[in-house]
Amino acid sequence: MRSHLLNGLTAEHYRSSVTEGVERVAAKLATTDRPFTGVTVDALTPRVDAIDLDRPLGDTAAVLDELEDVYLKDAVYFHHPRYLAHLNCPVVIPAVLGEAVLSAVNSSLDTWDQSAGGTLIERKLIDWTTARIGLGPAADGVFTSGGTQSNLQALLLAREEAKPDRAGWEEGASPAKLRIFASEVSHFSVKKSAKLLGLGQESVVALPVDHDKRLQTVALARELERCRQDGLVPMAVVATAGTTDFGSIDPLPEIAELCAQYGVWMHVDAAYGCGLLASLKYRDRLTGIERADSVTVDYHKSFFQPVSSSALLVRDAATLRHATYHAEYLNPRRMVQERIPNQVDKSLQTTRRFDALKLWMTLRVMGADGIGALFDEVCDLAAEGWKLLAADPRFDVVVEPTLSTLVFRHIPAAVTDPAEIDRANLYARKALFASGDAVVAGTKVGGRHYLKFTLLNPETTTADIAAVLDLIAGHAEQYLGESLDRAS
Repeated sequence: MRSHLLNGLTAEHYRSSVTEGVERVAAKLATTDRPFTGVTVDALTPRVDAIDLDRPLGDTAAVLDELEDVYLKDAVYFHHPRYLAHLNCPVVIPAVLGEAVLSAVNSSLDTWDQSAGGTLIERKLIDWTTARIGLGPAADGVFTSGGTQSNLQALLLAREEAKPDRAGWEEGASPAKLRIFASEVSHFSVKKSAKLLGLGQESVVALPVDHDKRLQTVALARELERCRQDGLVPMAVVATAGTTDFGSIDPLPEIAELCAQYGVWMHVDAAYGCGLLASLKYRDRLTGIERADSVTVDYHKSFFQPVSSSALLVRDAATLRHATYHAEYLNPRRMVQERIPNQVDKSLQTTRRFDALKLWMTLRVMGADGIGALFDEVCDLAAEGWKLLAADPRFDVVVEPTLSTLVFRHIPAAVTDPAEIDRANLYARKALFASGDAVVAGTKVGGRHYLKFTLLNPETTTADIAAVLDLIAGHAEQYLGESLDRAS
């Protein structure tokens, strides 16, 4: 069994095994003609259940053949131009190369003595990102597993910073006095984080949005003042720069002013919109983000990186102390005085992958302008898609896109019952997924079912969008026709 351990003696085995795997995936990418096969849970489950994990095949080729049957053949392929569903991007080749390197070397980014140069590369990328944001010379941050973890850590820091010196807070007072403000279309992780941090459900105040799905600052100002008058503690305002459903960006400069006025931590969830940091055309849409106390970025969304690649950035490096715990066997306190750079001092995680290498490889091969140009393309594509939808009487489109998301629904000409229209759109989405011809997402707007294109593939064209719209309309009309037949 030692022949399967990666070391100097098995270098050739490693080379041949990885090459064989890469060739299989490359062949699959080259021949995939639709984003999904339409396989069902009931069809795929028996194939996986039939595998006896206690009886290894012992041969790489045989295992890859098996993997073809239970995974590769029926995977959902984000690289296909008609995958239009969630915030999943096709990945750039330099990042995939970085993934191969980091997996083989297997550095752990918690301590210097497990990573060395990896630590410095991650720190350099954090500095690069904070400079792009404009957080200032005292800024810092750390890579995380994704936006949910980044938001959780940001709110942990906000909670701890709110305790000692904010009006209305006394040492030992109940956390029930703390309040978090976010728009009604902010990411679910805000409420989830509040629960994990020991705050009540009432701690998150959901604020209304305007026609463009942006947080209404008038409502924020009103709630902040009410919070003060009621003797509560405004812990944080979460502004979203790229909502999951609409790609909308909250009015960051106005929110920053209110946070400064009331002494509130400002967190910007830019998990989606962080691609604008590299944009050649639309960077100004993030104006105001430089005033944040903390920022979430997901490079694995709009920087075209493989999952996972995310980070939390903070204006004041000292605030990261709230995540610090010193263990004698790992990062004893004396290492701080010895200036040994242990990233675990900043992180909620201990053992952690060297995910920063993927972004490093991407920047060193493509440069920031290369990444930004790709994101600009999908933003431009969304603008063209909006024009198609706005001009098509078969569809109702909710809002003109700020980033690369379109939310819409099919409106049959002869149907006036909103519930029946809901059912037609739900059917169309399911039928499209079952066919494998395209994959689209869904959401609710005003209690009604809508469909969603999340455009993150520069290879997608307006012709693809038009073709998928025709497929959606066809499936919806088929459902309505069958419904009419059943009723008669």
